[in-house]
Amino acid sequence: MMLEYLTYAALALLVVIFLSQAIRILREYERGVVFTLGRFTGVKGPGLIILVPIVQQLVKVDLRVMVQVVPPQDVISRDNVSVKVNAVLYFRIVDPERAIIKVGDYMAATSQLAQTTLRSVLGKHELDEMLAERDRLNADIQEILDKQTDVWGIKVTGIEIKDVDINETMVRAIAKQAEAERLRRAKVINAMGEEQAAEKLVEAGRILAQEPQAMQLRYFAALHDIAGERSSTVVFPLPAGLLDHLMPRPNNP
Repeated sequence: MMLEYLTYAALALLVVIFLSQAIRILREYERGVVFTLGRFTGVKGPGLIILVPIVQQLVKVDLRVMVQVVPPQDVISRDNVSVKVNAVLYFRIVDPERAIIKVGDYMAATSQLAQTTLRSVLGKHELDEMLAERDRLNADIQEILDKQTDVWGIKVTGIEIKDVDINETMVRAIAKQAEAERLRRAKVINAMGEEQAAEKLVEAGRILAQEPQAMQLRYFAALHDIAGERSSTVVFPLPAGLLDHLMPRPNNP
């Protein structure tokens, strides 16, 4: 009687072990790469998966978008400026078979590829482009990564450059450059204003020269402006043509 009880208990234990090895449940975002005696036999999931213990093995693959932080990379720009750049990489697996079979560790491989691509692409651009044209640089890096990881069954959905760290000496140099640029623009704008004002003054002089009475009206307007400033000084404009009548004229031979 005791022997039969032990036999039933052993059989029940074997059944439990068999079921635990044979039954797999995959979530909606998971897929299982199945190998039978070491050979690839298909991708299964999601849901309930039944395997043959010992004969078949299952490797789970997550299909969700994964996020990796690219460590800070030392980059020398095209204008010989040393900076540290870090980024965030977004990718997902679109082909579980290739992600497991074609590359040993797709997470590490994608991370290393992102680091080298980040250094090589940014090294071809100047510092001003790194600071002002991040969207274009992000698109260029993503395109290169997407092409190279396609053979691994990985789709790079995006990469974002987070920080571009510059040493203090370069920060001061950039500030001086920006200040000089602002001064240059101010001088150019001032010169353009002087040029436009001179053109208008010349045009006004031509108009006033056509009508002598117009100049007299300008005299009165100037007197009105001076009187409005509450000044004790009285200025009376004297037409320059009036002096010609008071001065003796030389006798013509």
